[in-house]
Amino acid sequence: MGSATGTRAQGRTGWQKIARRVRVPLGFVVAAVFLVFARPSWHTLGLSLLLVLPGLWLRGYAAGYVKKNAELTRTGPYAYTRNPLYLGSMGIASGFAIAAGQLWLGLLLVVLFLAIYVPTILSEETFLRGAFASFEEYAQRVPRLLPRLTPAHFADANTGGGRFSAERYLHHREYNALMGAVAIYAALTLRMLLIH
Repeated sequence: MGSATGTRAQGRTGWQKIARRVRVPLGFVVAAVFLVFARPSWHTLGLSLLLVLPGLWLRGYAAGYVKKNAELTRTGPYAYTRNPLYLGSMGIASGFAIAAGQLWLGLLLVVLFLAIYVPTILSEETFLRGAFASFEEYAQRVPRLLPRLTPAHFADANTGGGRFSAERYLHHREYNALMGAVAIYAALTLRMLLIH
């Protein structure tokens, strides 16, 4: 594991290293700005659920398959997209952009997502290429982000993630995303009631 971490660090550009380090703290700063300037309505909150709920489901479903840094997961949602966790995050962020009721906040979320997650994805792919010989075939058959319509099947289908595991979901603490979303909806509802 130590050599894998070293290999991963060597393959990163300067911005990729920074992006990986700042993405969580920056998320808290953006959330604070978001809550201060949001102008939600019942309508925007309702519409946002169309993206936030599937995003939360996808993140939770993916977390139950992945064994980070231990094996190349190619089953479940990973048979459709190489980055279901980030795709789920994109859905959640887009949903909250709608909930905010402010176009500029939505644009800010898009810019930050691209600035932080694109370098992070590329950095992780560099690591996976070096760590797993089968990554190149996987990358050729499964898109980076936007999912294919049917799952990719591999000859060694019994490896690379297997079935959904509630234990893995809990191990990755993906329930934090659900609790965070509930907290943001509660804050947005309070904000809406205070400004009307």
